[in-house]
Amino acid sequence: MKELLKKYLIFVIGLYFLAAGIVLIIRSALGTTPISSVNYVLSLNSSLSLGTCTFIINMLLIIGQFWLIRNNKSKRDIIEILLQLPFSFIFSAFIDLNMLLTSGVHPSNYGMSIALLLVGCLVQSIGVVLEIKPHVAMMSVEGFVKYASRSCNKEFGKFKVYFDVTLVTSAVILSLILSQRVEGVREGSIIAACITGYLVSFLNQKIMTQKTLHKLRSIITR
Repeated sequence: MKELLKKYLIFVIGLYFLAAGIVLIIRSALGTTPISSVNYVLSLNSSLSLGTCTFIINMLLIIGQFWLIRNNKSKRDIIEILLQLPFSFIFSAFIDLNMLLTSGVHPSNYGMSIALLLVGCLVQSIGVVLEIKPHVAMMSVEGFVKYASRSCNKEFGKFKVYFDVTLVTSAVILSLILSQRVEGVREGSIIAACITGYLVSFLNQKIMTQKTLHKLRSIITR
């Protein structure tokens, strides 16, 4: 039980880094990540915070997962999806917290924007690695892609690309409908989409190995 709690603690720390990375990318003023594109557009065109919009979209994705497994579900699937509920709330709270903490961050030039974007991509990648290493839960986006790809008999990686493209396209269309211009999707969105996977792979294989993760668990639970 103690070891499991350590893994969940690592997972929550990963969620914080993931949220911080997304917010730093947004603060670069060069767009946002595919997974937060729709959420960000909604927050720009409503009185709702980005965290609140993120939570609403996550709930819709969780409902979608239950629909996808309606004819082929197991107890493990149900538990896996239900676990996403509290973590979606925590992640959304981390988003709003980091939006508050970085409210004064405004890049003064394009070079600073690029630098902030790259830092955000790195922080986000660290969060992704910390999220996947413990193997205790997954977020609603990954969960939806997992069950959708299983339902369609498609490879997870390829379906994730299709899903990301769908999110960005939906964000562009939604932005045009709500504000008559494209908001939240810029060159930074493309850069983040292109380099995050490579950063995650490098960190996962070379830097944040299981040995490193074990040391981290030992440090934070002393």
